[in-house]
Amino acid sequence: MRQFSRVGVVGCGLMGAGIAEVCARAGLDVLVAERDEAALAAGRERLTASLDRGLRSGKLTGAEHEATLGRLSFTASLADFADRELVIEAVAERPEAKTAVFKELDRVLGADAVIASNTSSIPITDLAAVTGRPHQVVGVHFFNPVPVQRLIEIIPTQLTTGSVTERVVAFAEDTLGKTAVRARDRAGFVVNALLVPYLVSAVRMLESGAASAEDIDNGMVLGCSHPMGPLRLLDLIGLDTAQSIAESMYEEFKEPLYAPPPLLRRMVAAGTLGRKSGRGFYTYDTAG
Repeated sequence: MRQFSRVGVVGCGLMGAGIAEVCARAGLDVLVAERDEAALAAGRERLTASLDRGLRSGKLTGAEHEATLGRLSFTASLADFADRELVIEAVAERPEAKTAVFKELDRVLGADAVIASNTSSIPITDLAAVTGRPHQVVGVHFFNPVPVQRLIEIIPTQLTTGSVTERVVAFAEDTLGKTAVRARDRAGFVVNALLVPYLVSAVRMLESGAASAEDIDNGMVLGCSHPMGPLRLLDLIGLDTAQSIAESMYEEFKEPLYAPPPLLRRMVAAGTLGRKSGRGFYTYDTAG
């Protein structure tokens, strides 16, 4: 089975930067794209800062740090992806943004290249449908923070060929050292299909006044041995991302348990998105 050696990552936000980092640390040639030079500079800084933290903590040696940086390159044009064998899309969780990227990638990539999406919930079939290569499209859902979390969901569609699926599973497990679980192509896949109803239920509990944010989170951490309470987890995920996932799942299943609560919608509208904005259900120091 041919292994991927030249990987592209579209988007260098929190998830895209993490995906690019783990690919480069695994010895792959990684090209990262962003929408413009300003976003590209911010993404490069995010990636470099993460690698610098790894160096300071002893998780990376000086040689590994320099080698990883040397495997990373950056561009503001998807036209530069022509030689990529696998491209992972990690842009905002909006169907229109992702389909636009997929259309452009389909145009510039070689005939054998595989296109993957890091979507949290959007059906992969919807993304594959805008390309001329639906048999070479697959979902590859990483979890935040990517360098730490061990899981990747692999989501083939009904049209994804078995050989493409197996190559991507081998990429996740053998190249990146992650654990891969296979999921059917349905909104939410495995993890979010279970997680999202729990998270939005916590928001509804807070909204109803049944308990404070601290008591809800302490209840699940101390009472159920969860590593993090649901509201702190929402702050980590990003409230806008969580709302998009919930909306996608509600759109597909029309089940009330998936619908974003009014409080969540209002917080997103107000720009209180969690850790990345400095304020969500809790307040954070964003100075560093």
